[in-house]
Amino acid sequence: MDGVSLETVKWVDILGALNYDCFYFAGELEWPDEYSYHVPEAHFHHPDILRLQADLFDDYMRSPETSDTIQKIKAHIKQHLYQFYRRFQPDLLIVENALSIPMNVPLGLAITEFIAETNLPTIAHHHDFTWERERFAVSAANDYLRAAFPPTLPSVYHVVINSFAARQLALRAGVSSVLIPNVMDFETPPSPPDAVTGQLRAALNIAADESLLLQPTRIVPRKRIELAINLARRLGRKCTLLISHAAGDEGRAYADFLRDYSEAMGVRTLFAADQFNHVRQTDSNGKTIFSLADIYQQANLVTYPSRVEGFGNAFLETIYYRRPLVMSSYEIFKTDIQPKGFRVVAFEDFITDDTVRQAARLLDDAAHTAEIVTHNYAIAQKHYSFHALERHLSPLISTALGVI
Repeated sequence: MDGVSLETVKWVDILGALNYDCFYFAGELEWPDEYSYHVPEAHFHHPDILRLQADLFDDYMRSPETSDTIQKIKAHIKQHLYQFYRRFQPDLLIVENALSIPMNVPLGLAITEFIAETNLPTIAHHHDFTWERERFAVSAANDYLRAAFPPTLPSVYHVVINSFAARQLALRAGVSSVLIPNVMDFETPPSPPDAVTGQLRAALNIAADESLLLQPTRIVPRKRIELAINLARRLGRKCTLLISHAAGDEGRAYADFLRDYSEAMGVRTLFAADQFNHVRQTDSNGKTIFSLADIYQQANLVTYPSRVEGFGNAFLETIYYRRPLVMSSYEIFKTDIQPKGFRVVAFEDFITDDTVRQAARLLDDAAHTAEIVTHNYAIAQKHYSFHALERHLSPLISTALGVI
């Protein structure tokens, strides 16, 4: 349910509508086997990759063993990339963030060498870069970062999701890029809640008269979820804060802090990632795994207090499901999104009394809230729809394939 994976699904939908066949190479896959090629070492949670990361990003020197292991795994992954290429014969490679942020250094190096050796037309879809994450500031991998994160090869076309990234990519790597923001299918409104959606509150022991605040993000420090807990505490009413995603790629210390903080603040906070997926499912015991749509449609208010975002999938999801939003004014929101005219309860560094008053009105004044969410949906439909993505993606693919 991470943003990169969710956005990949949307690109696949558009590519299918344009009559392209898609095939998938990754360390974790949910696509049909006949279209997929699975390589465990391509996953950033593979134990060998985790050991490499620990040595690469803890100081400015790496061991000879780390360098040797990187080369061995790179060669292993590249061999599989060639087998993938021979099996499916793709005309175009689309790389989702694997050439952007060094979560898996051997994978990025293998992809870069494969592109250099085949000259295969490639779209590198960048969601966030190394220089945007503090945990990569201390690095023994600068030679690898310059080579592959991102690579500057003649057959690679770079796509970024915000204007700041475009400027920084030009400044730091000397390459141009195409700005394609994240999207939702605003041409097709969400289906109304059904009986299963109605079971969600009971399944999570949330009373019908209780305000449900949704934090639809991974549990990482830059999401500043403690501010959502603070808001829930200050609303002065019975409410539950539900965090729908898991801890992700930055460890579990922050999740432990949030549990302690919630208890100290007297706020019921549900860490419920195991009960949600991007689509509704049933687990091996017959228990319902609810969809993101289910939780959005049961939420009374969405909290989004991130310090920094590459774009903000949760923002678009909230607008799509017509939910009111309390959020921080992170930089990309202020520069790329807010000028379009969206109406949200926005704050800067901390929750103020005015933030709490506006949030309370969103919970109490149904007519006011309905006006806001309708207004926001219309704006998003104009700027962040699947049709907008198709307008950007179709000519880019034609250029990469040399047909225009």
